[in-house]
Amino acid sequence: MPVDPEPVGPDTPLVICLIGIGPRGTSVLERLVANLDDLESDRRVEVHLVDPFPPGAGRVWRDDQPALLWMNSTLADVTTFPDESVRCAGPVVGGPSLWEWTRDVARLLPADDPVGVEARRLGPLSFATRRLQSAYLRWVFDRVRASVPDRVRITVHPTRARDLTSDVSSGRQLVWLDHEDAPLTADRVVLAQGHLDGGPTAEETTLATFARHHGLGYVSTGYTADLPLDQVPAGETVLVRGLGLAFVDYMVLLAEGRGGRFERRGGELTYLPSGREPLLVAGSGRGVPYHSKVAYAMGPPSAPRFFTLEACRRLRTEHGSLDFWEHLFPLMCKEIGWAYYRELFTAHPERVNLTWADFSAKYAELSWEDDELTELVAASVPKHNDRLDFTSLDQPLSGQRFPDHEVFQDWMRDYIRADIDRRADHYHSADGAAFVAMLVVYGTLAAVLAQGGVSARAEVVDIDRWWHGFFSYFASGPPGERLEELLALSRAGIVRFLGADMLVDSDPRGVFVGSSSSVPEPVEARWLIEARLPRPDVTRTTDTVVRNLLARGAATEHVLTDPSGRDWHSGKLRVQRSDFRIIRPDGTPDPDRFAAGYWVAGAIGAGAFPRPRLNAPFFRQNDALARAALGISESS
Repeated sequence: MPVDPEPVGPDTPLVICLIGIGPRGTSVLERLVANLDDLESDRRVEVHLVDPFPPGAGRVWRDDQPALLWMNSTLADVTTFPDESVRCAGPVVGGPSLWEWTRDVARLLPADDPVGVEARRLGPLSFATRRLQSAYLRWVFDRVRASVPDRVRITVHPTRARDLTSDVSSGRQLVWLDHEDAPLTADRVVLAQGHLDGGPTAEETTLATFARHHGLGYVSTGYTADLPLDQVPAGETVLVRGLGLAFVDYMVLLAEGRGGRFERRGGELTYLPSGREPLLVAGSGRGVPYHSKVAYAMGPPSAPRFFTLEACRRLRTEHGSLDFWEHLFPLMCKEIGWAYYRELFTAHPERVNLTWADFSAKYAELSWEDDELTELVAASVPKHNDRLDFTSLDQPLSGQRFPDHEVFQDWMRDYIRADIDRRADHYHSADGAAFVAMLVVYGTLAAVLAQGGVSARAEVVDIDRWWHGFFSYFASGPPGERLEELLALSRAGIVRFLGADMLVDSDPRGVFVGSSSSVPEPVEARWLIEARLPRPDVTRTTDTVVRNLLARGAATEHVLTDPSGRDWHSGKLRVQRSDFRIIRPDGTPDPDRFAAGYWVAGAIGAGAFPRPRLNAPFFRQNDALARAALGISESS
């Protein structure tokens, strides 16, 4: 249960410090301002905002990134304001989505403003540059700041917080800033630093040491705009581990970013090299790129029918602990399958053998693992390509072996081409329905985790790693245009594909060796790029605030123990999931310290921007945190 704050006098201002004022911190600020009416009407509030990067955008979305870097969501699919779909205790104060802001604000910018120039050529289904998104986030911050009442004072500190301690005599929070001798004093502190940098893993340390000893190049996991890609030599063979969104960034910056050009010739996109590109040999666990984003408008989400909080509560009562594969995943599949087949049967009835009414009545009675459901789908949906098959979706290269690299390149190009075409064709609109249903499932999953009862392995391994990875691969891939460019780079010989189950070895001869289960021949290279975002691991973070809290015993990693006594380390900060108060090692919540973001336990899906009209967990979590930081009780 939330810890009630100590009472204060009406003349004493409530002082809140937000460390980190990127998208998450800005949303928490918006929720603080929106909930002020539930605070005593005469209580003054001071808010200190600490971040060395621009308010609103923060580090990841700052505007000094190359214009070649895009978002991977359409304009219509991004917002930073809650809407009427959001079910939270605080009031909803709406605001424009990214598309509405682009249409109504950015298009009115001066003719020579690059953001205005871009805005005037975009539509709701367009993918914007990160520069335009940065401008939107800064506008959002400015709007929130301008909306505060007279009793609120906001102060921005464009610097980094280096430590957080407590004043022994008063119990108040002391926020220590870079290059400042005296700390900020606050009643409550919210940590919202965004993605935390981390020290290298054991494998990364080994590879970096090997590279130094042999004069090789090694780029560890990190954020693309912060990494020294200019050091990668032209013409060099470079192993790239990862085929997700980070890989797309590297591909763009090391090809077009070095002066190459894309031209469409005879309907096919062609890449004209500059001669300064390296040769990228890329592989991953799956061995294929993330699926292209759906390129057509999709219908609105529907309320969950099978994977509901109530259904999971019943399972918990029956089983005590919820296993992912046995209890949760079958319901998640059935929920996604319902949306997929409803769209297929109602929008494309010529491709099925039953009416939706007849199919849905039988479907609703069966569990996802039932052979009868498999038989129902097989009898009702003649084409295998029209059936929803999670196994083949997850591992398209499973069991496939190719005689040599050239045959594999041809297969990969055909696979990517088919994916681009499918995701752009409303003929396959059932894929879009599955995508929307996955987002709804993600929201329910956040509520299930918040209520507890999920097994340790299910939370740490199956949900946080496998499910999140599968969701990102299926639903959070790059724009189709990026995969078109990947095909052009492949045909030009700038990118080659290595395959699935990629392994990297350090050969004593002084080279990296990349291999896969798809092709027998390994590939040698003197450069290796880890094209993956680092996993959250607060025990390895270089963020001094978090590191010092852990070292002093003021915070702890979220570690779950299963019935056998085995500990499962999440790498995330432990918080009270009802309001995101930091949990101390003794299990008690800190009454005055909060944390939110991708590196915090329970903040599922926190790395992505919320979509409009989807009751996004992002807003629900931020609202609960803001109300707790203001000291508003649950009964208010």
